[in-house]
Amino acid sequence: MSPQAQADAAQLLAGRARWHPFEVLFWLAAAASTVLLPGHHLILTEIAWLALFALSLDLILGYAGIVSLGHAAFFGLGAYAAGLLAKHELVNEPLLALLLAGLAAALLGFVTSFLVLRGADLTRLMVTLGVALLLRELANKHAWLTGGADGLQGVTVEPLLGRFRFDMFGHTGYVYTLAVTFVLFLVARRIMNSSFGLSLQAMKENPARAEAVGMPVSRRLIAVYTLAAGYAGIAGALLTQTTAFTSLDVFSFERSADLLLVLIIGGAGYLYGGLIGAVVFKLLQDSLSTITPQYWPFWIGLLLVAIVLVGRERITAWTAPLRAFAGRLDRRRGAAATKA
Repeated sequence: MSPQAQADAAQLLAGRARWHPFEVLFWLAAAASTVLLPGHHLILTEIAWLALFALSLDLILGYAGIVSLGHAAFFGLGAYAAGLLAKHELVNEPLLALLLAGLAAALLGFVTSFLVLRGADLTRLMVTLGVALLLRELANKHAWLTGGADGLQGVTVEPLLGRFRFDMFGHTGYVYTLAVTFVLFLVARRIMNSSFGLSLQAMKENPARAEAVGMPVSRRLIAVYTLAAGYAGIAGALLTQTTAFTSLDVFSFERSADLLLVLIIGGAGYLYGGLIGAVVFKLLQDSLSTITPQYWPFWIGLLLVAIVLVGRERITAWTAPLRAFAGRLDRRRGAAATKA
């Protein structure tokens, strides 16, 4: 590669990694919610771990093109790993237990990635679904360890860093979950705005051409699948640690299906899709289940139909003036930084 081409590539990556005004506003609003919305920290905690869970699926679906109907397998393994570590007092520090749960899920993702990547889309759907169903049945069969249908009870999570107790109002849980989600988002953002992330998008568009130009397609898909599994496991561990309970529901097909709905609402292929989709989905679920407890899925389905009929391109066009304004601000900021 010529020096000019290298300079152009470096400039492209630097531009992709630059923070945009709306990104800053998004995370400032999330941070402000820890202070301004103390009465809603329980549902905000659910939104935070669901956003991380959706982000993990977006890494493989939106960027690598790997479809999955069983992403709950990694979520559930992380949830049970964190619960068992806390219940039997094997690891008392929640952060360390969180890391171990993520590593366990990542290991499962690495092992199963060789099966998932062998087939086409339909095969991948069935394999991922089969892994989740297999883990659910194993957890149900070994009730002496997992609690079976009654769930894993008696989980006692020690104070975070030995100081901050998980209270019933979710104050500590929300700040903890939001902080973990933000840190992992930063890691994912750095990875996807690097040459590795660009290569994933190239492989998604045309894997044969990407392999022809020398990209290690299989190794990179295995790497991103393992990373996504670890993220999902950490999301599951956050659920267990903030609620001190987990059950077979964490492996259910419905959980994987809801995750796909989150990405459809928010959009796949850009990191904020899962985050925005989690906010919209959870708030709609909470409000609609209060108004019509039996029929709230109908309204969620109606929203999805509207998205399909209207078209995401048309919805995106409605926000064009705001994006253009943000783009002008970003260019001015970049020009000022260059002059400095």
